Amino acid sequence: MKKLNLFVAISVLFVTVSMSQNYRIQNGIGIYGGVTQFNIDTDDLATTSESGWLAGLAATVDLPNRWYNLSYNIQLSENKLGIAAIPLGGTQTESIDYKIFTAQIALLGHIKIIKNHLTIDAGPMLQYNSNLELQDESKENYLISNYNTIRANEITEISRFNVNGAVGASLGFDEFKLRAQYIYGFTNILSKLNKENFTEDVDFKGNQSMLVLTAMFVF
Repeated sequence: MKKLNLFVAISVLFVTVSMSQNYRIQNGIGIYGGVTQFNIDTDDLATTSESGWLAGLAATVDLPNRWYNLSYNIQLSENKLGIAAIPLGGTQTESIDYKIFTAQIALLGHIKIIKNHLTIDAGPMLQYNSNLELQDESKENYLISNYNTIRANEITEISRFNVNGAVGASLGFDEFKLRAQYIYGFTNILSKLNKENFTEDVDFKGNQSMLVLTAMFVF
């Protein structure tokens, strides 16, 4: 974790300094935080989205003579989702809670709709995430819905590195902005489950989706 934090700090410094040599940095550094709604889009698990939190930093470069701006973003979030499962010997399906922690680095372009007030934002994103963490250990032996032998504690080892795309909009003023963002995972976040020695024939496929609403203070 210390190596990741060092890498993030060096990356921000490098991008900020190198860009400032060629462009006027109008907004400097932005600090933002807000809420998330996370899910995994898959036909192999019955999932429900749940809320979490996100916090981040942004270094924004203003390009006065262009129709867009650029920003380099680093954000951390803790998210939750529910997955349907059945107690051993039971018949009633329940949604059991899992938690996932993500660290994301994104380079976003901001299309100027109303200069300094409204932009459309989009760009690529690299993500490192934790495994799924079962919130209630008493439910670790629940059977995952639609499977006969796969238990709740056997689907936690998901892919740790993923590539995402982000699209959204920012609204506000130079010192304060509200941002809505939708993040979609291009890679199969469940691919690592296919290396598990399940007795059932499975081919897990899933793409993460995250809706983010944040408020940003710019210094």
